[in-house]
Amino acid sequence: MTCEDTRITWEIELYEPFSRVWICKGYGRATTTAAPADIARAVLAGYVAASPPRATETLRAVARPDGGPAVTATAADLAPDTVTDPAVRQALPLYLRDALPAGG
Repeated sequence: MTCEDTRITWEIELYEPFSRVWICKGYGRATTTAAPADIARAVLAGYVAASPPRATETLRAVARPDGGPAVTATAADLAPDTVTDPAVRQALPLYLRDALPAGG
């Protein structure tokens, strides 16, 4: 993590197995000091908490910083304490921030 603000664009994607494509379910932008990997995990955790997926759905979150490589987070990357950095929580939109457990 750096002390400089970075612009990050993130997407929540759903895998469609019949056509073998990832479909965008939501997206947003943030300017933050948080690492793109932390943003991707937090976005996915918030989305899954706000609208739990069905057992057959596969979701991922992709964070793309300006001038850097994209970072992908899947359910395997999530942990109970996924969002602990206040900069990460602040970078999320309110509906995702409210879906996350308090205390992070």
